[in-house]
Amino acid sequence: MELLECTLAIDDLDAFVADIGAIGETHGTTLQAFDARYVAGPRHLERALELADRSIARGENVARDRAVEILLYAAGRRQIDRALEMGVGESRNRAVVLADGGDETAALEDIRELEAFVDWEPTLEAPDEETLQTFFEIPDRERAATDASLGALVRERVALLEVEK
Repeated sequence: MELLECTLAIDDLDAFVADIGAIGETHGTTLQAFDARYVAGPRHLERALELADRSIARGENVARDRAVEILLYAAGRRQIDRALEMGVGESRNRAVVLADGGDETAALEDIRELEAFVDWEPTLEAPDEETLQTFFEIPDRERAATDASLGALVRERVALLEVEK
């Protein structure tokens, strides 16, 4: 798995999704773009990828597309429409693009060539804690009751999706 932290300016979401789909197909790589505000660090996406692959291997996946299954796990939700909130949208986005399998490096280089790509920038260094707590339904009292990091609590939500099936 490789990650590309960047800024994207997307005018046409359907065209962008088609473009990354074509890039992924060319390089044998699964690509998924996330709004960085909803990502609690690289370990969050690593765990989502691991659980999505396990679900697919067991034939328990909800989505037919591996990238969408990864999105479901990253969002900690089984409903695709609710998980899509975690994806990028039509506008300027602080994003992180996950690439897994095939020629990940070449796939991410091709992402950098898209018109929507604005610039590389670190987007996971300072997580948006308020957005993460709201999206993953982590109340202040839960955070106060543990010494676990917010990232660990988010990864717990991702893992709980497996249990709740």
